[in-house]
Amino acid sequence: MRFFYFTFVCSWLIPYFAVAQSKIDKTNHSLTGYIRDAITKQPIQGASVFITENRRGTNTSRDGFFVISLPAGTYNVKFTHVGFHAQTHTITLHKTVLTEILLQDDSKDLDEVTVTTEAPDRNVKKVELGVTQMTIKTIKRIPAFMGEADVVRSLLLLPGVTTVGEGAPGINVRGGSTDQNLVLMDDAPIFNSSHLMGFFSVFNPDIVRDVTLNRGGIAPNMGGRAASVLDIRVKEPETEKITVNGGIGVVASRLGIEGPIMKKKLSFLLAGRASFNDFLFKLMPRSIRDTKANFYDVTTKLKFQPNEKHTVTFTGYNSHDSFKLASDSLSTVEVNASSTLFEYRTLNGTLKWNYSINNRLNLATTAIYSQYRPETSVPDSSNAFRLSSEIRHRQLKADLSFTATETHQFQGGFSLIDYYLLPNKLIPGFQSNVLAKTLPVERAYELAVYVQDEWKVNEAVSIVGGIRYSQFLNRGPASVPIYEEGVPLQPETTTSSTTYNKGHIFHKTGGVEPRLAVRWTVGEGQSIKAGYNRMRQYIQQITNTTAALPISRWKLSDSFIKPQIADQWSVGYFKNTAGNAIEASAEVYYKTVQNAIDYKDGANLTLNPTPETELLQGSGKAYGLETQLKKNKGHWIGWVSYTYSRVLYTINGPFPQERVNNGQQYPANFDKPHTLNAMTTFRPNNRVNISFNFTYSTGRPVTQPYARARINGIIVPIYINRNQQRIPDYHRLDFAVEFNQDPVRSDPAKKKRYERSWVFSIYNVYARKNAYSVFFKLNSASLNDGYKLSVFGSAFPSLTYNFKF
Repeated sequence: MRFFYFTFVCSWLIPYFAVAQSKIDKTNHSLTGYIRDAITKQPIQGASVFITENRRGTNTSRDGFFVISLPAGTYNVKFTHVGFHAQTHTITLHKTVLTEILLQDDSKDLDEVTVTTEAPDRNVKKVELGVTQMTIKTIKRIPAFMGEADVVRSLLLLPGVTTVGEGAPGINVRGGSTDQNLVLMDDAPIFNSSHLMGFFSVFNPDIVRDVTLNRGGIAPNMGGRAASVLDIRVKEPETEKITVNGGIGVVASRLGIEGPIMKKKLSFLLAGRASFNDFLFKLMPRSIRDTKANFYDVTTKLKFQPNEKHTVTFTGYNSHDSFKLASDSLSTVEVNASSTLFEYRTLNGTLKWNYSINNRLNLATTAIYSQYRPETSVPDSSNAFRLSSEIRHRQLKADLSFTATETHQFQGGFSLIDYYLLPNKLIPGFQSNVLAKTLPVERAYELAVYVQDEWKVNEAVSIVGGIRYSQFLNRGPASVPIYEEGVPLQPETTTSSTTYNKGHIFHKTGGVEPRLAVRWTVGEGQSIKAGYNRMRQYIQQITNTTAALPISRWKLSDSFIKPQIADQWSVGYFKNTAGNAIEASAEVYYKTVQNAIDYKDGANLTLNPTPETELLQGSGKAYGLETQLKKNKGHWIGWVSYTYSRVLYTINGPFPQERVNNGQQYPANFDKPHTLNAMTTFRPNNRVNISFNFTYSTGRPVTQPYARARINGIIVPIYINRNQQRIPDYHRLDFAVEFNQDPVRSDPAKKKRYERSWVFSIYNVYARKNAYSVFFKLNSASLNDGYKLSVFGSAFPSLTYNFKF
C-alpha cells in the first residue's frame, strides 16, 4: 500500500513540475490543434503534421490531437492523410496557437480506394508491434453472415486470430482462450461479446469509429488479461446538424440519430439494433420450429466540450439476448427439460473527463461501470428452475500524459477495480422438484499503477518502455475451505473452513508487469521491431466445453486458483513500397503461460461450491509466425495473411488425479497450426463495391474414444489421451456486392441530403459442410459410428438496405 500511495502522490506532483518547466522555457511555443474530417467532424488518427522549414513533424493521436514545440516565427505547415486532400497553412507563432484543421475526403474524386485511417507508413514507423487497427469502413466491406457487419468476426481475417468453430462465442488470439481477451468499449469491459449464443457480435457497426487489436505490444495502461486487448471506440456525435441512419436486414434492423444539442458544445448519439427472428424458424423443419432467437442493443454517447481544454463524454450501452430451444436435455444440472430459455444482459456506463492542463500535460479521468447477467430457465411444472449469475465491475482510473521534450513522452496513472461476482444461483419454480442452491458471492479489489516513457533515441531507433504493478485482494464476507494436506483436493478431503467478515482482506497476490518495445529503421520504408510484455489475469471463465457459452461460469483468483501469468517475446520485420501502396510484414512470437487452466475428466462446474477440486493448473506455451501482404491503393485492394501457430499445455500435478495425459504435453482445444486468410475489394466506380474473402485453417483437436467396452449389456467408450485427434480442415468463400444509389458527387463541397445503398452477400458460397465437431454413437451395430456436426452447411444469401439522411 505504501507503493500505491507513493505512486499516487507522484502522479499528481508531475503537473506542478511541468508548469514550472513551462515557465522557464520562454523561447519555444506550442502549435496544437485537432485534425477532423470536414464532412463528419470525426477526429482523424495518424494524420501527418509537417513543418516545411525545419522538416519536423508528428502524427495525430486517436482523438485527432497534435502538438509541436517550435521557436517563435512564421512556418508553412502541411497537413496530410491517406484518403484526404492535403492542406498547407502559413502560421505565425509568437505564442501558443490552438487550431482546428478540417480535411476534405478525396476518395470520391480518385480512382483509388483507401481502407485504413492510419498514417500511410504507420506500420513501419510506430514502435509497438502486434497491433492492428481496422476502421468501420473496412469492416462493412467484409462479406458477413446474413449481411450483418460483424466487428468481432471481422478480426478472424487477421493473422494470429482464430476461433474453435462457426457460431462459437469469442476469438482466440495467439494461443489464448476466449476469456484471455480484454474487450473494451470506450474503456468499459464487455464480458460477452456475442449475440445469439455466438453467431453475431454485440457491437452495432453504425456507432463504431475504429477497432484496435493489441495482441503483441500491449501498453502498460492496459492489463487484466493474458492474451490480448480489443479496444473498440464509439464514434464522436455529429456537432453541426441532426443526422439519421439505419438499415433493414434479414437478421437485424438498425436505427440511429445524432446531432447537436448546443452547437459545437454539447452533442448526442443514440443508436439501437433489434432482431426478431422467430418467423424464420417457422420455415425450418418441425423439430426446431418453436425455437426463438431475439436480441436488442442500445448505445448512447454524450459529448460536452465547453472549450478546447475540457471535454466530458458519457457512453452507455445496454443489450439483451433471448434464445429458446424447442427441446433439449440439460445434463449439467441433471434435469430433463422440454423448453429451455437462455437470456443474458449487459449494462455498461463510462464517464470520462479529459483535461488539457497545458500544451505538454493532459489528464484523463474515467469512471466505469459494467454489469453482466446471464440466466437459464426452464418452465416445466415438475422441474421448473432459474439458474442465474452476475458480474459487476466498477472502476476508477486516471491517465496522465506529459511531453517532457521532443524525445521523451511520459505517461503514468492508476486504476482501482471493485469486483462483485455471483457464480451461480439456482431458484426452483412453483411446485418444482429442483432444490434451491446459491453459491457464495466472490468479492475482490484489483489495484494497478503504471509508468511509461516513449524515447526517440535518434531518427532510426525509438524505444517504448514501461512497467505496471498490479495487486489482487480477495475480501470478505467469505468462507474459505481448508483441505487435508498430502492428498488431492476433493470435496471429501475438506477438514474445516475459515470465515472472514465483510471487508476483511484474506488473500493477496500480484506483481510487476514489465513492457518493452524497440523499433529500428533499417532503410527507406523498412524497420525491425522487437518487444516483450508480461500480463496477469485475475478473473477467468471456467468451462469444460469446447466453446465457452455466454452462460458459462466465471471465477476470481484466490488462494486455490492462481492468476494466469503470460510472458510474450516477439520480433518482426515491416516494409512498405514507395508511396505506401503495398505493405508487407512478418512477426515471430513465443509465449509462456504460468498457471494455465484446464479441468479434470468429467468435471461438473456449474453448481460446484468448490470448483478448485475440479480444475487443474499447469504450464502452457504458444509460438508462431504471422505474415501479411496488403495492397492499399488502386481499384483492387485487400490483403493476404498466413499464420503458423501452436499452443500446448502441460498439466503435471503431484497426484495422478491432477494430471492430464500422464503429465505429457498436449495441444489445447483451440490449437490450429495453419491459417490462411485473403480479403479483396474491387471498386470499378463510385457506385459499386465488390468484395470476396476466403479462409482456410487446420481442424482443431478433439478427444475421440480409443476403444469401447460392454458392461452388463451397455457399451461404454474408453478414452486414453486428450486432444490427440483433429476434426477435418476448415475452408470457406464469401461474397458481397454493395450498390450505392446515391454516389458521392465529384465536388466534395456539395453535400448530399441523403445516402442509400443495398448490400447483397452470400456466406459460404460453395456450401461446404465444415465440421464444428465430430461425435460417435456407440452401439453394437457398427464399429465406426462417427458423425460430423456442421453449423452452417449451406450457402446463406442475404440482402440489406442502408440509409442515412
